[in-house]
Parts: sequence; structure tokens; C-alpha cells
Amino acid sequence: MTLRNKLNLDNPVELARAEERLSKQRAIQLWRGDELKNFRAGMFETLAYIHKRLFEDVYYFAGQLRDENISKGHFRFAAALYLAEAVAQVEKMPQKTFEQIVAKYVEMNVAHPFREGNGRSMRLWLDDILKSELARVVDWSRVDKTKYLQAMERSPIDDSEIKRLLVAALTDKINDREIFIKGLDASYFYENYFAYRSEDL
Repeated sequence: MTLRNKLNLDNPVELARAEERLSKQRAIQLWRGDELKNFRAGMFETLAYIHKRLFEDVYYFAGQLRDENISKGHFRFAAALYLAEAVAQVEKMPQKTFEQIVAKYVEMNVAHPFREGNGRSMRLWLDDILKSELARVVDWSRVDKTKYLQAMERSPIDDSEIKRLLVAALTDKINDREIFIKGLDASYFYENYFAYRSEDL
């Protein structure tokens, strides 16, 4: 079933292609304009702004907490009824060290606050926290898709695997356009979006 969208597309393949193109363009604008400097890293308000900017051309729910329950495979994310409370608890988590920041990222993933586009938004959110607190970002082009997805699937029980994977891909090139562009494509590839190269948009 195709999600209701502003483009009035009912073909899932057409919607996926349009979503990828438009949201990647928005992500590049977000990075180029340094818009997140106006927000406090690690807050849900910041994540909601990222999500809104990425998906505002496609979905009516861009930047809004979901009001329905969702799951992936056998895992049910936070119940919509308790979502606002869950997000508020994640906001309060410390974020001074790499370990704390990734733990916070994992818990926000468990909450999965949006109807669609959580992973892509949260990876930008994670990098914003790392940049703010540690002057580092993840070079996502160095993070293997299969290993990442497996580590994230296991992270609610044990987050040591995702921590090892991400710490090995940290870079101090926090304002490097090539790192961002390649990382954006990698982030979208995790979710099976690979019709467009960010460099061409």
C-alpha cells in the first residue's frame, strides 16, 4: 500500500524514486545552508526539523510524531500512545561521549518517531550530535550495509556491535562535502534507495 503523499502518486516505485530525489535534494540544501546551527543537537525538535526538511515535498506528516503503531520484521517500535513520553526520555539521555551518543541514537531508533523516513533522518541527527559534541561525523560510505542493519537490529539488546562499527568509521572531516555526499548515498542505500547519485542532484 502506497502512503498518502503530496505528489498524488499511487505507484510505489514512482513514489520511491520521487521521494529519493526530492529528499536527497533537501538533505544537500540542509547541509549546505548549515541550518542545524540554529538548533540544539540531540533534541527531538532538531530531529523533527531534519525530517520535515527532508520530506516536506512528499508527505503531509513530515516532521510530525506518528499516530499509528509500526513494526519492522518481528520488532514493534514504541507504541504511538506512549511515543511522546518515549521521545522525551531519549532527549534527557547524556551525550558527552561517543558511547553515550550512540546509546541515545539506538534509543531514538527504538522509538521510531515518524511514519516513514526514520533511518535517513536519524543518521543526519546522529552526525549533528557527534559534530557538536566531539567534532566528528560518521563516514557512512565506510559502513557496510549488511553489518549496519544487523547491528541495528540487535542494538536494543546489545549496542556494542553498532558502537564498534561506527567508531571505526569516524572522521574529523566534519565540513567535507565529499564525505557528506558519499555518506548520504550510503545512508539511502541502507533503505534500498539508489536510483540517484547525490552528486548529480
